[in-house]
Amino acid sequence: MSAALGLNFHHDTSACLVVNGRIYAAEEERWSGVKHNRTTRKGVLTAPTHALDWCLRSAGITIEDIDHVWTPSMRPSPRHGSWVSTEQGELAALRPGVLGQPLKLISHHTAHVLSGYLLSGEEHAAGLVIDAGGSALGTDIASGRERITGYDLTPDSIDRIHQVTPAIAPGPSGPVRTHPSLGHFYRNLALRVIPPGNEVEGSMMALAAFGDPDRYYKELRDLVRLGEHGHVHIAAPWGSYDADTPLGIEGALWTAQSADSKPLDARADLAAAAQRVFAEAVVHVARHLRHLTAARTLVFSGGCALNSHLNGTLAEQSGFENLFVAPAPHDAGTAVGAALYAWNYVLGQPLLPTPEDADWGPLPGALPDGALAGGYRTVSDLGERLIPTVATLLADHHVVGWVRGGMEFGPRSLGHRSILAHPGEAATKTRLNALKQRADYRPLAPLVLAEEADAWFLGDGDPFMNRVVRARHCKSDRMPAVVHHDGTARLQTVSRGHSGVRPLLEEFHRLTGVPVLLNTSLNFKGTPILRTAEQAVAAAVELGLDALVVDDTLVLAPHVRLDTALTAPGGTDRA
Repeated sequence: MSAALGLNFHHDTSACLVVNGRIYAAEEERWSGVKHNRTTRKGVLTAPTHALDWCLRSAGITIEDIDHVWTPSMRPSPRHGSWVSTEQGELAALRPGVLGQPLKLISHHTAHVLSGYLLSGEEHAAGLVIDAGGSALGTDIASGRERITGYDLTPDSIDRIHQVTPAIAPGPSGPVRTHPSLGHFYRNLALRVIPPGNEVEGSMMALAAFGDPDRYYKELRDLVRLGEHGHVHIAAPWGSYDADTPLGIEGALWTAQSADSKPLDARADLAAAAQRVFAEAVVHVARHLRHLTAARTLVFSGGCALNSHLNGTLAEQSGFENLFVAPAPHDAGTAVGAALYAWNYVLGQPLLPTPEDADWGPLPGALPDGALAGGYRTVSDLGERLIPTVATLLADHHVVGWVRGGMEFGPRSLGHRSILAHPGEAATKTRLNALKQRADYRPLAPLVLAEEADAWFLGDGDPFMNRVVRARHCKSDRMPAVVHHDGTARLQTVSRGHSGVRPLLEEFHRLTGVPVLLNTSLNFKGTPILRTAEQAVAAAVELGLDALVVDDTLVLAPHVRLDTALTAPGGTDRA
């Protein structure tokens, strides 16, 4: 038996265990209930204790059975410029008491890129990682942290070939270091556009579809200079963590405190300009990597790879024939990259197949015993009739929670902890955004049978809902609930290898002629995707869903009745 463990102690805390070619992976937020497992008033949530415990128990092994433990470093390396370090002094500060062996360090960005490359199925690829910031590159003022990193990747080598670092520019009181973080640039703009209490980056990307990018484009473009050889220079302080400095445009000041007071159309115009400038900078770097590597495929990861609209632009404009976005491109995915590095490069094990699903987490467990709240009732023993029953409910425009199989790893619901609905009525989007307390301008995503995608959408989706494509105009009126204002959709393709929702989608297609379902995450505003059957039932009641499926059991709201032909003989409709 061979086993490799990757742990991420940063935000989006996570654990990934690879045992005998199988991935077990989970995010600590699904146990803590704190989204991203960030610092709270109650303290710092860092160790992926529950996630690690689940991985070990599910694989049936103990810590002593693990061959290697690796973690992405967010600290200065004792070896200047090195991307891997095993010095004991630094490791001691990161070693949790449960581990009987020291951790080995891999750079944050290298863990990011390997979480995509080693699952892509590609022999040779260019790798691009862009986020707010990663591992320290050195101790001098000009080195800073990883922000934008490019790689040339093969099964035998991980070559870092491009690194955008801070520049020193003159300031009113002396030299000023400018930070080239496109992640901070995008977030700083989003904080000025989206009122507090919302997911600012995702909301700004959604709002951009309603805006005119030309209105504020010049002002924002002047803040970002695209230099030779793929370099990006962002004027101070817009590429740093400084989110307090007011942004002056056309005589108006934009701050996080003023977002609520600005007209929606102006905020949409600033969002559209920010999205355009951001995408132009990323495409600029990607084209340079294409020139350096001559690779046909670009592997993209890091927090900025969660911008699905950007990913659609990259696929069209980067010059690469193929784009592969890591299944979990955010920081939780660095645990996957660290584990796969140990599995493939250190242990010399063969590459894992490219996944068609990311159901790497816990099963939901059993429904709670006893009566359900709110008059909800269970329908058990449906057996083979479960899928046709639920497909009929969806065809009749009921909204159904869907909890089946291993929990998704990553920030998207992929058909294991989802809320599903018919995409054919725009009012359904309005209803769900209201239930989840989201702004009505935010779109909801479609999942589609992979073999039917080309007939309904232009461009390639992916199994992990990481890319925006354009809906075919001739089909948009049949799925208005999932087509955004600009005619796009963040598309998830569902292949035959998907373990959760594929049979239901096939039956819905047979009933309606539509191979598409609306899919959004089963959670409350500001909380992680829900993990257990008990949490799912409580959410179904509180959100007022029409029905909920937990593995092989159907839960119905009191106002929903089933055709007796679907529940008898053998089915039991229990109050």
